[in-house]
Amino acid sequence: MKKIVALVLVLMMAVCSAAALAEEEKVMTHEEYIAAELDTAVTLETYVQATQAWWDGKITVYAQSPDGAYFIYNMTCAEEDAAKLVPGTKIRVKGYKAEWAGEVELAEGATFEIIEGEPFIAEAEDVTAKLGTDELINCQNELVAFKGMTVEAYDETGAAFAYKNAENKTDDLYFKVSKDGATYDFCVEYYLCNESTDVYKAVENLKVGDVIDLEGFLYWYNGANPHITKVTPAQ
Repeated sequence: MKKIVALVLVLMMAVCSAAALAEEEKVMTHEEYIAAELDTAVTLETYVQATQAWWDGKITVYAQSPDGAYFIYNMTCAEEDAAKLVPGTKIRVKGYKAEWAGEVELAEGATFEIIEGEPFIAEAEDVTAKLGTDELINCQNELVAFKGMTVEAYDETGAAFAYKNAENKTDDLYFKVSKDGATYDFCVEYYLCNESTDVYKAVENLKVGDVIDLEGFLYWYNGANPHITKVTPAQ
């Protein structure tokens, strides 16, 4: 009898383990991902929109699907695979949901595989009217646009932008823009758009009072802190 009970317990444990594994590997919708608790194991299928520079076996990915977007921080990636992660590529990602300074992301160490599927490239959603509202966070990590923004002085020097490190002019760029009397902090993330890119050069040439349109990924750092990828004169 004891052997039978033990066998039943082993089988029950095996069934529970299989069920837990199946639940862990279930591909989540974006809605399910947002609803999941922090530190939950998640499996996603999504599409690469952009990547930061590969470094030391890791790559950070801006990803988006028709139902929502994801920031995948320091995903495990061999150098030869980094070049395959071009915009539109469909990937299956396994990792853990995390949050840092308000930014909901897949934590460092997520793994991925490229899977078959038609490419998907997101179009920037105009979220200008959502600035300063509680609605904006619902677009977190998406490719978004801001229209008719006025460049403000970044600091007391009156400059239109600043480098993250004043002694290093190959670093993140910070700048401020306003709309309807409210001012917002934006960023050009160096590992996404370095000094060779049009957007980096455009921000370095901004002047206080310029009115501009912008596109970028709606990153969050204690509030909206978009990683800008495009700057043009306002239309």
